[in-house]
Amino acid sequence: MKKVLSVLLAASLALGMTACGSTASSEAASEPAASESTASSEAASDATSDTASAEVTTVEPGKLIMSTNAAFPPYEMTADDGSFEGIDVEIAGAIAEKLGLELQIDDMDFDAALLAAQTGKSDMVMAGVTVTEDRQTVMDFSDSYATGIQVVIVPEDSDIASIDDMTGKMIGVQRGTTGDQYCSASVEDGGFGEENVTRYDNGLTAVQALNNSQVDCVVIDNAPAQEFVAANPGLKILDTEYANEEYAIGVAKGNTQLLDAINTAIAELKADGTIQSILDKYISAE
Repeated sequence: MKKVLSVLLAASLALGMTACGSTASSEAASEPAASESTASSEAASDATSDTASAEVTTVEPGKLIMSTNAAFPPYEMTADDGSFEGIDVEIAGAIAEKLGLELQIDDMDFDAALLAAQTGKSDMVMAGVTVTEDRQTVMDFSDSYATGIQVVIVPEDSDIASIDDMTGKMIGVQRGTTGDQYCSASVEDGGFGEENVTRYDNGLTAVQALNNSQVDCVVIDNAPAQEFVAANPGLKILDTEYANEEYAIGVAKGNTQLLDAINTAIAELKADGTIQSILDKYISAE
C-alpha cells in the first residue's frame, strides 16, 4: 500500500558577511568588520559542527532501520540474489545517505511493518503507506513523496465492469492496506462490508487467489497491479480508478527530530530531481 540539517544556512551566513574595499582608508575601516566576520564565521562553523555531530537518534546508532513488506512491486520487492530493490528502497537509501546513516531493511507483513515503526522497533516504515486519519492517531507521517492509485484487477471475462458491479462480489485485498479498509467498510460508509472481503498477506497471494477463482476481483495499488497483470495473462485492470492517495514515511508518534530530518531530505531529493528519477526508473509514463 513504505541526516542532513542546516549546513547550508551557516555557509550562506558566512558568505553574506564578506566585505571589500579599494582605498587604504576603506581597507583600514574594513578590518574590524573583517574581524567581526571571522568571529561570526567561526561561531557559525562551531554551530554547524555541533549540529553535524548531534546525529539523529535512531534505534541503532549509525543505522536507519526501515520496516517494509517486500512484496509490493515496484515499490519494494526481493531481487534474485535476496537483496531488496524498488522505489521505496532507493528513496530510503538516498535519505539514509543524506543523514549519514546506513540503511537496514527489515522485511515483514504489512501490519507488522506499521507496528514496528509505531513501537520504535524500526525507525520508519516505507511500504507504499498511505496517510489515513486512523494511522495518524498512532504514528506521524512525513511529507508525501509519491502518489498512489487504488485500482481493481479482474479476469478478462469478468462481469465486473465498474466499481458499482463489485457489490455482492468477493473482493481480495492485502491485509491492513487502505484497499482493505475501503472495501471492508460498511455500505453506509462507502465500502462493501467485511463479509465480502478476503484478506491476504500480500498482493501476490491475493492475485493468485483471483486466478484460482477464490475471489472475484482484487483491489490494490496501480503500480503493483500493472506488474501482476503483466505476469498473469487473462487478467486486466478496470478503467475506473478506485481511489487516489499520497504515499508517505511513517515514524513513531512524537519523533519530531527524525521526522524533521526526513522531511528536509525529501525536500532536497525532490529539488534535485532524485525522487523523480527513481519514480521514472520503475514506473513508465502511461
